[in-house]
Formats: sequence, structure tokens, C-alpha cells
Amino acid sequence: MSMPNIAAQTLQRQILSGTYAPGAMLPSQRELAESMGISRASLREALSMLEALGFIRSVPGKGTLVSQRQEGREAPPQPPAGEEGAAAAALDLAAVFQLRYALESAAAALAARHISAHATPRLWGIQARFEEALKNLDLVSASHADLEFHQLLAELSGNPAFSQVVRQFERPISHSLRVPFADRERIWAPAVEHRAVAAAISAGDIEGARQAMQQHIVNAAQRVGLSFSPP
Repeated sequence: MSMPNIAAQTLQRQILSGTYAPGAMLPSQRELAESMGISRASLREALSMLEALGFIRSVPGKGTLVSQRQEGREAPPQPPAGEEGAAAAALDLAAVFQLRYALESAAAALAARHISAHATPRLWGIQARFEEALKNLDLVSASHADLEFHQLLAELSGNPAFSQVVRQFERPISHSLRVPFADRERIWAPAVEHRAVAAAISAGDIEGARQAMQQHIVNAAQRVGLSFSPP
């Protein structure tokens, strides 16, 4: 796990334990970076992750505020500050979901066509880590496992170009995976949908895998108040 992910996990634990209570301001970025022994760049990326996950929000002119517990979203999320936010802003979030719909449904179908006895345990192993992280409300680890799941499907497609595209767009894709978790009442929805995708792939059900992934992407967009025209 990268340094920004480790820093995000540390801050997540401190928020969940009450070290930083809802409504409290976090220390300055300089103080946080020094206390954690990391660079300002790594800290900014960690804060961007936490903002996308709904743990914190930036208050112009004041700093970073620990969010109150969110019951849902009334409007589509805005890209957070930092590198992840810049990547998300470069591509409209609805456009990212549309790209994922086209790309990942095809990858899932190809993965079902090429699935092997060796690959199946890898798929379900990631799913198990995803669900374990959700049980612990470790959304940093959950979103990381979520990304790994989608990256593995690109790999299992058997077409190296799919993996290359996923790597090229890793930041906006990661952001699109994180933002639905800000709705705490529906954090299990992605895991349930992943199970449907994994079950279809494991069974070699090509059309079932394609349709399960398409529904997953549509549902994910809807969870953040977005819609797009399927290609």
C-alpha cells in the first residue's frame, strides 16, 4: 500500500476513534505532515482520498473539517482538492462512469470467457478483503480492494490494452470508486454487486458478467446522484 494510503488509513482511524471529532478542524497540513513523517504531497493525496470517502471536507479560508456522519447525498459530489481532485476535475465524473460502463462490461465478459481455476481464487480473495474492510468501516482499505477488483478484471480479460487503459485512468477511476462510500447507508451495495459480477465470471457466464458489470456501474453513478447515457 502506498504512503498516501497508509496516511489516509491513519487519519481514518483517528477520526473513527474520536481523536478528531465530527465538526472539528484538522491540524494544518504542515503540522499533520510533520507529525506523520510524510511529505506534504503525500498528505494532500491522503486528504483527497478521505474527502472523496466523505470523512472530511475542505472549508475555504479555514482548513479541513471532519464531516458529520452522512446519511446520503443531496447533490453530486464535487472533486476534492489535491492531485486526485485535479484528475477528477479533468474528466467529468459522469464521463468517467460512461467510460467504465463501456470498458469494464467488456472486460468482465472477456474475463468470464477466459476464467481459469487459477484466477478464480484471486477474484474471490479480493472480494473477501473488500468485505472484511467494510465490516470494520475501513473505507480506505475497502476502496483499495475495490480498485484491485476492477484492475484484476481488466487483467483477466486477456487483452493487455484493457489493463493499460485502466492504469492510464487510475486516478479518475479511483475517485469514481471512492465517492459512493460517502453515503454510509449504502456502503455494502458495491460489495453485493461485485459478488454478482464475480459469480457470473466464475461460472463462465459471459452475458451474465457483462450485464452484472453494467448494472454495477449504473448503480454506482446513481448512488452519487449522477446518470449517463450508456454507449
